[in-house]
Amino acid sequence: MSFTTEIKSEISQNELKTCCTRAQLSALIQLNATLAISNQSYQLIIKTENPTTAKRIWILLKERYKVTGELSIIKKMKLKKNNIYVIKVISKVKEILEDVGLWTSMGLSDRPMRSVVAKDCCARAYLAGAFLASGSINTPIKTNYHCEIATHNDKHAVFVSKLMQRFELPAKIVMRRQQQVVYLKASDKIADFLRAIGAIDALMKFEDIRIQRDFRNSLTRLDNCEVANEMKTLQAASRQIDDIIKIQKAGRFDSLEEKLKEVALLRIDFPDASLNELSDVYEEKTGTVMSKSGMKHRFNKLREIAEKIK
Repeated sequence: MSFTTEIKSEISQNELKTCCTRAQLSALIQLNATLAISNQSYQLIIKTENPTTAKRIWILLKERYKVTGELSIIKKMKLKKNNIYVIKVISKVKEILEDVGLWTSMGLSDRPMRSVVAKDCCARAYLAGAFLASGSINTPIKTNYHCEIATHNDKHAVFVSKLMQRFELPAKIVMRRQQQVVYLKASDKIADFLRAIGAIDALMKFEDIRIQRDFRNSLTRLDNCEVANEMKTLQAASRQIDDIIKIQKAGRFDSLEEKLKEVALLRIDFPDASLNELSDVYEEKTGTVMSKSGMKHRFNKLREIAEKIK
């Protein structure tokens, strides 16, 4: 079962208030239904490839409008050969469309009336319905976080986008394959979207996987940082040893200041040690405290002497 299917299964089982039922049906009908005229009467044809969504629409229509529709299943012959669930409503069609805010005195509307989503609970139910109808979220196992709701109408896309922004979800719109796609990319905002539509179990799973990945990435970055620092230490130590050997071969070592001889011999004895570690050893051997910068300064002096030797 895909992550999107899990989310749809969860939110389709959430109980709704009467006002929220209206809002959710508005989104489901807007995105999944077409209006047909047969024998001078209206018919509402609702199609979806998701059985959970089909069941949700069927139940909500029966509970709210007491209508008995026709349910049929069509087998697709191309690509994945999925089933298409078709619900045909032949009674109270105009009454239903008026109730969900999609039929006005001007006829069919490309977005519901604002009164349908006036309450926050109704706005959340509408977004849940829109996601049931045409939404998807990438599995959190993948690194490319993506949440989207697709619609064929640009005005409806703007409506959904503004509805999401009402809950501080910075949705954007892009055109893809003759569809307007309202989408979110930031993982924390996708988590907020799941919370808004009532997908709490999916939210917990999403956050758990996301936190685990972020923790592993942090450990990896820390390991990489430690390896890089270790390499820098070894490279610096190698250059310092080369300088000391050059000074020794030139017969200049015995004429060095005593403080330079001390750090030079210390480096020879501890070729892999960092400056901090050399400082600690120096303090143990001499009883004198020397900082990392003091140690570095003396090695810079040795380098200057080595560079003057032809």
